[in-house]
Amino acid sequence: MKEPRKRIVPLFIPFLGCRSQCVFCDQRMLTGTGNAAPTAEDIRTILEKALALQPAGQKVEAAFYGGSFTALPLRQQKELLAPAQHFLATGKVTGIRLSTRPDAIEEEAVRWLKTQGVSCVELGAQSLCNSVLNAAKRGYGFSCVEKAVAVLRHAGLTVGVQLMPGLPGETRLLWQKTLQRLWKLAPDFIRLYPTVVLAGTELAGSYASGVYKPLSLAEAVERTAWALAGCQQREIGVIRMGLQDSEELHSAKLLAGPYHPAFGELVWSFLIRQQVLYGLEQLSSSACRLFYHPQDASKVRGQKNENLRQWQEAGFGEVSLQAKASLCPGSLELETVQGRRRVKLGALGAFYC
Repeated sequence: MKEPRKRIVPLFIPFLGCRSQCVFCDQRMLTGTGNAAPTAEDIRTILEKALALQPAGQKVEAAFYGGSFTALPLRQQKELLAPAQHFLATGKVTGIRLSTRPDAIEEEAVRWLKTQGVSCVELGAQSLCNSVLNAAKRGYGFSCVEKAVAVLRHAGLTVGVQLMPGLPGETRLLWQKTLQRLWKLAPDFIRLYPTVVLAGTELAGSYASGVYKPLSLAEAVERTAWALAGCQQREIGVIRMGLQDSEELHSAKLLAGPYHPAFGELVWSFLIRQQVLYGLEQLSSSACRLFYHPQDASKVRGQKNENLRQWQEAGFGEVSLQAKASLCPGSLELETVQGRRRVKLGALGAFYC
């Protein structure tokens, strides 16, 4: 029997513990929580409601997001953790995760967190290049991120890294440098949030004056695809691509940038498009048949059949699609219509890294 996927219950603590406001950030808008910091009772209520909706056997993690948890006073950390620890003790919650800044990680504090039931820490690194981190006013450099990952690994915790392609000062070359450093860090998973311009942030002023130019949607998809492809090869999980869809993002708060409600699917479609183009070059046939798992149908076609259009415009002739349930999700097979030649395209990202 297939094990049920882990469910994460987000507990937002916007700006709590943050030592400064970064040029791009408005956590209160992104999380929809306003100015009020949650109390322990708020957290207990959120967890109770979420757990009541879970089926039997569902693994659930309580996750503190939106601030820098380890930068909070110890007393406040204890208060916020207490409700999650209660459900952890009863077995209703199977783990506690939190997000924090890389420069708020210390060995003694991490050891204490582990005794409190914390099993996973996500580092809001955002970039791994010093010039980009300086431009974003993060207040630390790559060596700090490197040290934080080492401390968390030594303590036996699961490590995640959050990155933001398209930050001020980032070029294609610097993004590639960030990814090369990411491969060496080898976290357990990453999140990828292409930079958008939100009203009320310092970045909004830079955008209005023409100093900052956000990535286009196509550029953001391609840069994110480089990261996804490399993570696929290295067995690093990619658990989020793009900002979560919300009413706030559809309001006047979102001024510019590569936001799309189905951003992750755009990235997968892009990778599949390039992968199939490579296969078509190998077969050199005027007509081919592409086999894919049924659940990948929309990714294979692309938004508004973009992949089908681009394959045809590349001069390879017609590519007919055929679902094949025996294939693993994410695997593709391409063959000539006559079936004389076939190429398997199962290794996503082999053409990028």
